Amino acid sequence: MPRSTILFALVDVNNFYASCERLFEPRLEGVAVVVLSNNDGCIIARSQEAKDLGIPMGEPVHKVKDVLRRERVRVYSSNYALYGDLSGRVVSVLKRFTPYLEVYSIDESFLDLGGFTDPAAHSHDIKDTVLRWTGLPVSVGVGATKTLAKAANRIAKKDPALGGVFIMPDDPDEVLGNLNTDAIWGIGRRLAARLDRIGITTALDLKNADPKFIRARFSVAVERTVLELRGTPCLALEMTVPAQKGIMVSRGFSRRVTDYRDIEAAVATYASRAAEKLRRQGLSTNKMTISLRTSPFSPAPERYANAAGFVFPEATSDTTHMIKAARHCLKKIYKPGLPYQKAGVFLDALEDTRRIQRGLFPLPGVDPDKSRALMKAVDRINADWGRNTVRFAVTGMQRSWAMKQNRKSPCYTTRWQDLKQVGG
Repeated sequence: MPRSTILFALVDVNNFYASCERLFEPRLEGVAVVVLSNNDGCIIARSQEAKDLGIPMGEPVHKVKDVLRRERVRVYSSNYALYGDLSGRVVSVLKRFTPYLEVYSIDESFLDLGGFTDPAAHSHDIKDTVLRWTGLPVSVGVGATKTLAKAANRIAKKDPALGGVFIMPDDPDEVLGNLNTDAIWGIGRRLAARLDRIGITTALDLKNADPKFIRARFSVAVERTVLELRGTPCLALEMTVPAQKGIMVSRGFSRRVTDYRDIEAAVATYASRAAEKLRRQGLSTNKMTISLRTSPFSPAPERYANAAGFVFPEATSDTTHMIKAARHCLKKIYKPGLPYQKAGVFLDALEDTRRIQRGLFPLPGVDPDKSRALMKAVDRINADWGRNTVRFAVTGMQRSWAMKQNRKSPCYTTRWQDLKQVGG
């Protein structure tokens, strides 16, 4: 089967969160490591050693505490500032190899290697360079389509003898015959079970299935998977980041919260964070929604969830406007005496700040130039001296409601005070 003009490579950082934690703690090499979700609730990442111990993904940490203690597993709270920064560093290295790149997720990127005469050698060069320049191990899978590249990457990870790189052969039937359908991109366990009931148990079976039958029985998406397994690209490289449609900042509280002032502080904090995200992306919002709920497992009298919206008279990214709107919405939905578990802020109807059409007459009490200058100054101070160096008083000082991160590692690459020190 001749190759297409595009040759997809998927570069995936191995056990990304765990590898990030190991990067600045070399003594963790060979030690089982797990990373926890928000509020230190569930296991969301595992090193290979932790996987070998049989620790399940998504397991509540309290259910495996005995195993963690007995096997001396190192446990970390999630450190998204660190992970995001290291992800950006990996991408910057990959861009040195080709301008044709799609950042698929925080730890995965698709590249086009179609112009290279020796994709295997190039893939090994990518793997070695990323490790040397960032300290993070990656696997590279190469195929004629994104789906085949994904499958190749899985094989590269599973077989140490391959050295972290696998090129899907021009005739992939033997390889696909050894892959279960749930190992294929976009085919989860439920869909795999449905396929199994009609005799499709391997990726090769799916490749050889009639695309029209698959489309009628399942969906267009599964039909595309069949075609991709046959080497026909249906999914292009998306090199431009699609415009963001909304921004959500939502957190569970570290404890049940009943006091209005605590909840107000939390909502104001989330609104501030959402405003920061807007400005970083050069966006403004026309609409805000505040949500508040108790635990869905609370007794019926305490079970409550509600939301309220606010439409801004003019698109904004000013934190002062955000907090004022958030407090206005919160007053509408707060019920005294309930043990609240979670609150959130959602912004939608986003616009490019540079293209906002201002009204003919200025809004009372609103000076866009002063607003922009103030927010720019706040952002600059917080960037230089650390987040929350300057913040609004309503966000609170004690923050006893704040999300639990009792095992969080330092932000080695994004905070001056957390820089790793080497003694002389």
